[in-house]
Amino acid sequence: MGGKVINIEDLPSRPDRDVSIREVFGIDTDATAPAFSESCDHVPTIDPGYLFDPAATMAILSGFSGDRRVLIQGPHGTGKSSHIEQVAARLNWPCVRINLDSHISRIDLLGKDAIVLRDNLQVTEFREGMLPWAYQHPVALVFDEYDAGRPDVMFVIQRVLEAEGRLTILDQNRVLHPHPSFRLFATANTIGLGDLTGLYHGTQQLNQAQLDRWTVTQRLDYLDEADEICMVRGKAAWMAKDENLPLMVRMAGLTRNGFRTGDVSTVMSPRTVLAWAENIRLFGDIDYAFRTAFLNRCDETERGIFCEYYQRCFGRDLKDSDPAPWGRAT
Repeated sequence: MGGKVINIEDLPSRPDRDVSIREVFGIDTDATAPAFSESCDHVPTIDPGYLFDPAATMAILSGFSGDRRVLIQGPHGTGKSSHIEQVAARLNWPCVRINLDSHISRIDLLGKDAIVLRDNLQVTEFREGMLPWAYQHPVALVFDEYDAGRPDVMFVIQRVLEAEGRLTILDQNRVLHPHPSFRLFATANTIGLGDLTGLYHGTQQLNQAQLDRWTVTQRLDYLDEADEICMVRGKAAWMAKDENLPLMVRMAGLTRNGFRTGDVSTVMSPRTVLAWAENIRLFGDIDYAFRTAFLNRCDETERGIFCEYYQRCFGRDLKDSDPAPWGRAT
């Protein structure tokens, strides 16, 4: 988007320009999206080769333009968080991600008393957490792994899900009002009903009253084959003309179909395909690269199925116990 980098405190309270969604995101619509003319150090870096999913992008843009609470749900490796970041990057909108793992507590979000040194004396003062700070700035706050958050954390988040919600800091007897350009997003592997597949250990059922406060929910699935090939070519330039790339993407598709039919319990995400491509560059051997990127972490009882998929795509057998392509020097 261009523009110089300034301090987040110096950004205007609201976006000061509109950009064409067609020109910036490549989506067939005449609508526009609000953006900031200038950038700050909290704005993500633009990935020029990023491929935007039209439905997910429009859902995310509704969060920025209409102050909607947007939840992006989908399987791992589909780029849910990076999708939000790349939209924010093109709007020059500051964006902060918080991963709601089991170590994130209510105190981490809201803040806590800390001992600081002032005038050579130790004093106790309240230090704001990330949530109050973001709430008072033009920030798109993204809660990653939303369905893995602790119950005490989820009830803190529930306070700010309302568009006009107020955040109460009990430790300071303060009531905070949201900044006009504060936006809230979340990503999740499940849809809040728990995980029945065993793929996402640590996720849990979510409070339906809280889920009801997410006003836009959009599923982001894996790319189709042609788009995934384009994505890998954009991120792994050394694979751009490699005739094996379409076969690699087809192999990933077979694992996903096998998972849907219950034949296998592990899938290759686009992230796995990228890891495979990177390992090809490192090791110079596509079979060994596949093992180290995917096969070695699969259930031993299912490796034969993946080897069968591999044979279908590449026309050669890949045994689940093949030795490494190198030997000891003599």
